[in-house]
Amino acid sequence: MSNQIPNPNNQKKYDLIERTAKFGETIIEFANSIRETAINRPLIMQVVRSGTSIGANYMEADGAESKKDFAYKISLCRKEAKETSYWLQMLAKANPNKKTICRMLWKESHELTLIFSSILKSIKRKD
Repeated sequence: MSNQIPNPNNQKKYDLIERTAKFGETIIEFANSIRETAINRPLIMQVVRSGTSIGANYMEADGAESKKDFAYKISLCRKEAKETSYWLQMLAKANPNKKTICRMLWKESHELTLIFSSILKSIKRKD
């Protein structure tokens, strides 16, 4: 399975391995910028877990042994991207001074959710 997806706007290909890795790195940097409090601690742990696992699951999908395995791992990517959006919303509420960065990261996690949803739909259409 290819890790490249076409972008209909400019016909470039985006490497999802690189994109999800960059997202995970940005999540780590963001988490390191948040003051650790009793409220923030569990939120930070959750967003780091879900935000970095998107790329790890995509690496697994890219090396899938079958179409069914690929679909399952892509569904995990989508699930983790959706979960990351949720934790970013909670962090924005707990840290109003971080709302702008949370919004930017939320947008990327939402775009990743849409990409993985589209991949899953295209797999189902081919069945």
